[in-house]
Amino acid sequence: MQNYFQREIETAPREKILEIQNEKIVKQVKYVYENVKYYRDLMDEKGVTPDDIKSVDDIKKLPLLSKSDLRECYPYGLLATDLKNCVRIQSTSGTTGKRVVAYYTQHDVDLWEECCARAIVAVGGTNEDVCHVAYGYGLFTGGAGIHGGSHKVGCLTLPMSSGNTDRQIQFMMDLGSTILCCTPSYAAYIGESLKEAGYKPEDNKLKAGIFGAEPWTEEMRKHIEESLGIKAYDIYGLTEISGPGVAFECSEQSGMHINEDHFYVEIIDPDTGEVLPEGSKGELVFTCLDKEAFPLLRYRTRDICVLSREKCPCGRTHVKMTKPMGRSDDMLIIRGVNVFPSQIEEVLLKIGNGITPNYQIIVDRVNNTDTFDIDVELDENMFTDDVKSIEKVEKHIVSELRSVLGIGVKVHLVNPKSISRSEGKAKRVIDNRKL
Repeated sequence: MQNYFQREIETAPREKILEIQNEKIVKQVKYVYENVKYYRDLMDEKGVTPDDIKSVDDIKKLPLLSKSDLRECYPYGLLATDLKNCVRIQSTSGTTGKRVVAYYTQHDVDLWEECCARAIVAVGGTNEDVCHVAYGYGLFTGGAGIHGGSHKVGCLTLPMSSGNTDRQIQFMMDLGSTILCCTPSYAAYIGESLKEAGYKPEDNKLKAGIFGAEPWTEEMRKHIEESLGIKAYDIYGLTEISGPGVAFECSEQSGMHINEDHFYVEIIDPDTGEVLPEGSKGELVFTCLDKEAFPLLRYRTRDICVLSREKCPCGRTHVKMTKPMGRSDDMLIIRGVNVFPSQIEEVLLKIGNGITPNYQIIVDRVNNTDTFDIDVELDENMFTDDVKSIEKVEKHIVSELRSVLGIGVKVHLVNPKSISRSEGKAKRVIDNRKL
């Protein structure tokens, strides 16, 4: 027997979903045009009016939005309602020090939490479960979204946040956690820590895990399932659209169902912006169909994936997306944090003082945890073999990078011109993770 949080919409016929989308998109485009000057100007520039949008088939007439638009509009330029109507913000780091700030009315929060509730119920969650939320809380959307979804389902919610693994294990074992929600790398670490503490997989009461916010492989899924004795499920979301719960895996574990009654999805050619036929591999683009505070239309995620409408044995009729297969920009996701090489370059240029902006990022995954190293070339005029001086500069760079990226990194100062060039340019990123 399949479980659904909102059976009628989750299993609605394709015709019904399209009817809902068509009705919502007409209202939403009109709402955005009337309330967001920035997007209205983009539409006017393209010669499109709300009257031109009569169904989702017309969405391709609208201009695309990207993260550069969000940076340009920071902080209030894309807000579609009075600030007094907003009850929350969530945020993620930006590429140039400016954060992406998303706003939510109570209506937006309720819809987001319903999407997360669907994800929890899809993995077997009920009001008899203990939902152990070890995603970070605060500005990051992970903890807040799943926490609210857990309440909607009626689970006993443990708002653990991330870190302090000994306490995680204590509460997990003492309170009988049944659903674990965190990044996949942290789930793997919890599994290893339980083993080190002398526990076997059958000693815990966990039955399922909802993991996202960073790339992970099928091999890692298998490792987590074996170490914790659970079924491990993927979840997808992004702050700009709402957070986790935009899409989620069902019992089939073969792709994530997108909540199509709230988000219209397209696949485009990342180079031309052209909408691609169904089944094509390309860049994921989302349109928010019923958000009030921060209703983005045709937002480019930069995530590369494939959509499928093959009938799913779980009974859900919403389209499935594969795991992201890469990015159409240069962003890396390291331990759940968005990292852009441009951020690192900006810090190095700001520091100056004997170092060059020639650097190389080396990312790997050791014991299911991402490692993050950066080699930075010394200036020829400042090259020295004074170990203490080098360590002092390395510590300073580490401190500056942590303040910008919000994540720890190991910095290694290397000899001038020691980073290999290809056609005159340094290869900026070496990602050895098998994602």
